Amino acid sequence: MPLTVATFYKFVALPDYKTLQPSLKEICQIQQVKGTVLLAAEGINGTLAGTRHGIDAVLAHIQADQRLSDLDIKESSAADFPFEKLKVRLKKEIVTLGLPDVSPTQQVGTYVAAQQWNELIADPTVTVIDTRNDYEVGMGTFKRAQNPNTATFNEFPDYTKNSLDPAKHKKVAMFCTGGIRCEKASSYLLSQGFEAVYHLKGGILKYLEEIPEEQSLWQGECFVFDERVAITHGLETGSYALCYACGHPISPDDLASDRYESEVSCPRCFEKLSDERRDRLRERKRQRHLNR
Repeated sequence: MPLTVATFYKFVALPDYKTLQPSLKEICQIQQVKGTVLLAAEGINGTLAGTRHGIDAVLAHIQADQRLSDLDIKESSAADFPFEKLKVRLKKEIVTLGLPDVSPTQQVGTYVAAQQWNELIADPTVTVIDTRNDYEVGMGTFKRAQNPNTATFNEFPDYTKNSLDPAKHKKVAMFCTGGIRCEKASSYLLSQGFEAVYHLKGGILKYLEEIPEEQSLWQGECFVFDERVAITHGLETGSYALCYACGHPISPDDLASDRYESEVSCPRCFEKLSDERRDRLRERKRQRHLNR
């Protein structure tokens, strides 16, 4: 049977978030579920993989807390575990913007369902923004979307200051992988005086799940934070792999490059690797294959 991969989050006040960690970690271990869950005073964010029964048990445990009963959940499947370990971590933010006063629990933009997204972003008066990191945008994005060229999400306020103006950009529509990042970004834009702010409910994952490819305005593949690396329409696994050296996604063209060496380098990191580092990676590869 294929494994179930559940991605979930919710912004909600959890002043006792530290006390939630032990029992959540315990039930994940009992159910042999792997992945990562982040807990913070502003809410919960996680991606877990396991059997159907195991995922259901863990989600039931989380949703037994009335504050998390309406958790935003998206599911897909995988043939093998996309994660090696279980991590239940305590954080300052479940998605790091670096501005603790910005809270989606206080104000948030207008949610737009996948079925209404095409009409919204086709409107030429709407500024469409991809709130993900630059390497993710490079793998795929929506038509007309602006790339903020950010390396991390905490650079988004600088992008807003330098590239957006509430007086000029009357309508702003944002999206991200699962919906969490653009939800926080929408809260930030509202705090900066933007009036009409929209964001894709459920993110790209929900859009690719629900919108047929022939009707889609999505172009390319969507990076995901597990060993599948990328997904396409219908949440099918995409064509990208992951570079062991730098951790960035690599395309089929990258794999054909003379700067690609399996488990050692890719075109992105080739020139940055010292001979010593390259030798260590080759030795790690040799040891890994000996132990198989």
